[in-house]
Amino acid sequence: MEETVTIHIPASLQRQLNRTAEELERDIRLYAALMIFRLGKLSSGAASELAGVPRVMFLDLCAEYGIPVSQITPEELRREVEGG
Repeated sequence: MEETVTIHIPASLQRQLNRTAEELERDIRLYAALMIFRLGKLSSGAASELAGVPRVMFLDLCAEYGIPVSQITPEELRREVEGG
């Protein structure tokens, strides 16, 4: 099942951003997916589906926007690598 969400954007804002309606839709979907993923509400697979991009591309975009793709802390990673 699929739902449709409508967002009304003033034409002046669209002109200011210099984006077509289709470009704004893609941007908003991507930014929403990135933020929801960052908050831990969606897996990377589900977020990539929301963004409308392949998972590998979504993970690359996370790196580009500084969004960690793992919840493991550096200390936890160090302990795991050291075997303890």
